[in-house]
Amino acid sequence: MLLEIHDGTVSRNGQIVLSHFDFGIKGREKIAIVGRNGAGKTTLVEVLAGIRELDADEKHPEAGMKTARKFTTAMLTQTAVQDPDQTVEECIWEDMEASGAKVDRYSRESCDYEQRFDRIFTELGFSLTDKQKALGDFSGGEQTKIMLIRLLLSEPDVLILDEPTNHLDLTACEWLEDHLKTYPKAVVVVSHDRYFIDRTAEVVWEVTGGKLNRFPGNYSQYRREKADRYQKQLKSYEAQQAEIARLEDLIEKFKHKPRKAAFARSRKKILERMERIQKPDPDDAVIHAGEILPDKRGGKVVLECEHLKIGYQKPIRDISFRLRRGQKVGIFGANGTGKTAFLKTIAGKIQPLAGKVRVGDQIEIGYFDQMTAAISSPKPVFDWFHDQFPHLKGEEVRSALAGFLFKGPDLGKSVQNLSGGEKARLVLASILWQKPNFLILDEPTNNMDIPAKETLESIFRDYKGTVLFVSHDRYFLSRVADALLFFEPEEGAPVLYYPFGYDHYEKRKKKASKGADPAAVRTAEEQRLIEGLKQVPKGTNLWGRELPNDAAYFSWQFDLNREPREQAEAAFRVAWERAEEFPKSEAEWGHWAELSKKRQAELKQAGETWTDLLLKWYEIWCQTPEGR
Repeated sequence: MLLEIHDGTVSRNGQIVLSHFDFGIKGREKIAIVGRNGAGKTTLVEVLAGIRELDADEKHPEAGMKTARKFTTAMLTQTAVQDPDQTVEECIWEDMEASGAKVDRYSRESCDYEQRFDRIFTELGFSLTDKQKALGDFSGGEQTKIMLIRLLLSEPDVLILDEPTNHLDLTACEWLEDHLKTYPKAVVVVSHDRYFIDRTAEVVWEVTGGKLNRFPGNYSQYRREKADRYQKQLKSYEAQQAEIARLEDLIEKFKHKPRKAAFARSRKKILERMERIQKPDPDDAVIHAGEILPDKRGGKVVLECEHLKIGYQKPIRDISFRLRRGQKVGIFGANGTGKTAFLKTIAGKIQPLAGKVRVGDQIEIGYFDQMTAAISSPKPVFDWFHDQFPHLKGEEVRSALAGFLFKGPDLGKSVQNLSGGEKARLVLASILWQKPNFLILDEPTNNMDIPAKETLESIFRDYKGTVLFVSHDRYFLSRVADALLFFEPEEGAPVLYYPFGYDHYEKRKKKASKGADPAAVRTAEEQRLIEGLKQVPKGTNLWGRELPNDAAYFSWQFDLNREPREQAEAAFRVAWERAEEFPKSEAEWGHWAELSKKRQAELKQAGETWTDLLLKWYEIWCQTPEGR
């Protein structure tokens, strides 16, 4: 054990934040700390970094922090830069001095360190001339990148990161994830970025109720394990309560009967000695399980854009896109690429600059952005919502609001005093209760904590209408979207359409970066075939278009898959027959072991090729009306 805290207590401003908690770090563990805002996550990492000390506990001398050996820690805080006038170059020399190295510009050690810094510095999009700039001249995200480089190169035994993905773009987040997975020592991360935790954590510690609970695995595994533990503890609690009620009935029944008094006393002792099981606290998130149906079904084609030029004064994008009923399409990409302008144009908030946009028959739109969420009213939450839906009874209003995490005292809060995330939840609740069949959402989870995000994820998964939404939250994208639109940063670049979810997109992108994705080889042929089915401008990317004739599109996709799949099946059957053959000659018997091994390898390779093509066929089928 590298570090262990046993029965620790820590206070802040005279108030106990964490009470009699246990915590530990083993070797090279990658640890994530999660919990609601104010639960004590930052207080914990300050203890680990030596910024804050545990409270003295004279009654329990064994309590406190123990370390296996002297070790180093370094921490990235949410306010990373201490001296904004310091240049990047000066930071490099300061770090070398801190490491105890001989500071000589031309020493081998100094050159090696600077080369490593320069390599990572340029990987993250900086130029070498940026080293002469003061830290205060960089944006918040750029400052975070520079501090991360310094921390990673210093290689402390415990690297502590407090919300490291705040202000980082997608490329920087992915870069950091890859570096943390290969970091040779221990890492402790506090983050609300669930996708980041999923890709980096080996252990999750949850801070709740002043205690810490350990869960092995990443964020998704933690959520499953927490749900399992809750169910098990609830069953044990309910069984014990039933047993307590049974014993109390027996005691009450026999305590006044002389012949049964001893029996009643023995039951009472059993009851007194029983170790009580605590009733588990329910999950903060409200997980919906049931269909959420719009009032109207609407037409099969929900939205169609043809050479739609969007923007405010000059065109930002030219988009041709078709959205079918029931699709949930997530939009992502860098800031300033036209995502919000696209949604506003569809919703009628701004006019298209050119081209056509058509909303389908009987389509009713529910539109949400940060401006619609900026509500202000002195009315309590309950009254504000009831005014939107006066036909609802009081209990129905409470039930509706409870589904969006407004319970008990929350119902009496003034709307104008709600946080940004709470206002967004309230507005989304009012939109969903209008039961539109087409939701257009711009960053719906901004300023929300994890329970609120998970509540919305379950709602949108159960919603049977069509959803088109912008989000930078990769976990939210992976949980809700069944297809993607990617707005590339290059001006004039086509909008890319990806027909599967975000996890599938990430896996495909990683394969492509390793040269293993055959899509790059097929692009020219796919483009030629698409142009034969639908006239599109030359050079338009395949993912940026969907065909007006769905049947033709899927027929083309199946045709692409059919011939190589049938060839792979035939090759597998030949390999199978060869692997089953006995030697036909004395010469074959002489080297049969080597020949058999070779044929088994051929059979395995043929089977894998056939399996891959069958999986590709299945992916295509899943997008057809029959497969949905």
